Amino acid sequence: MKIGITCYPTYGGSGVVATELGLELAQRGHEIHFISYAQPIRLRGPEPNIHYHEVEVSRYPLFDYPPYDLALATRMAEVSQLYDLDLLHVHYAIPHSVSALLARQMLADGPRGRRLPFVTTLHGTDITLVGLDRSYLPITRYSIDQSDGVTAISNYLRDRTMRVFDVKNPIEVIYNSVNCDVYRRNPEAAAELRAEYAPNHERLLVHLSNFRPVKRVTDVIEIFDRVRKQVPSRLLLIGDGPDRSVAEWLAVQKGIHEDVLFLGKQDEVQEKLAAADIMLMPSELESFGLAALEAMACEVVPIATRVGGVPEVIEHGKGGYLADVGDVDTMARYAIELLNDEPRLREMGREARVMAKSRFCASKIVPQYEEFYRRVLERSS
Repeated sequence: MKIGITCYPTYGGSGVVATELGLELAQRGHEIHFISYAQPIRLRGPEPNIHYHEVEVSRYPLFDYPPYDLALATRMAEVSQLYDLDLLHVHYAIPHSVSALLARQMLADGPRGRRLPFVTTLHGTDITLVGLDRSYLPITRYSIDQSDGVTAISNYLRDRTMRVFDVKNPIEVIYNSVNCDVYRRNPEAAAELRAEYAPNHERLLVHLSNFRPVKRVTDVIEIFDRVRKQVPSRLLLIGDGPDRSVAEWLAVQKGIHEDVLFLGKQDEVQEKLAAADIMLMPSELESFGLAALEAMACEVVPIATRVGGVPEVIEHGKGGYLADVGDVDTMARYAIELLNDEPRLREMGREARVMAKSRFCASKIVPQYEEFYRRVLERSS
């Protein structure tokens, strides 16, 4: 198949999922065309069957804000016609599915009169935040209902979308995936990184996110402060975003900043994850919890909040722990108990990887997308 993929190319879960899906599909022989305003961060140089098409947005004095959605729709239609794409797969309802809808209509009314189906994958904040803005709710609902196929990354997100938006289009759940061959613990490489980050044999905790308020990065600092008082340890913070300075300042105030390492954005996050013992994910809301899954595949035990789709990924007490939002004391207690019990820590790490491999490996998830595409194409023919 020839598939166009549009996503936000920035450091966030939906962009990571879309890019990794495209890479996996390309390895399986499909021709993949990424269409976005910048190259997705997980695209690492030239890859077989992978093409990137930049969306250029012109700036005119007439517009206060550049009309990216219109430029995207135009580029989608152009790429689809030039490369004879079979379908578009857009990640995020707003604005990507609206642009795909416009592109489909442009091609249908064009000289060839062809119908280009598009699939929309809902990731979370397009529904929980953007879509609930009253000014965006009608167009979000319309774009979902007009999609030729709709998927959601968790049962939680599907159910919430159906309930809040009252959409008529059925939504199929296809979980996020992880490449279990890439995300795994390499003992030698992990030992080298541990020697660098924990030279005095401290325990390592890790957090991975885009540092937005919903990720509650200050809770990570609070948890680590409690853990550090009981267990010699250091904290790796991977990512960047608006709450980084707040977290940095809190670490200084608590006098633990020398043991809190801000690593910034990282391309090869699996290497850093695999060096850690525990992943902290105290988010206000997660529609899935991709960071936790990536950690699990690396035998790193996640301690997360019991929100959204996270309980579909982490089974409490088996491969990870769940707590209420804001309950930093309980999350710290789980971490301290695990870090003081090496056999239990390693057992839960192995259980976490078994869970990741059995349910969320790309080798299991990508064929579900392929089958979904085939059904969409059959209905659209």
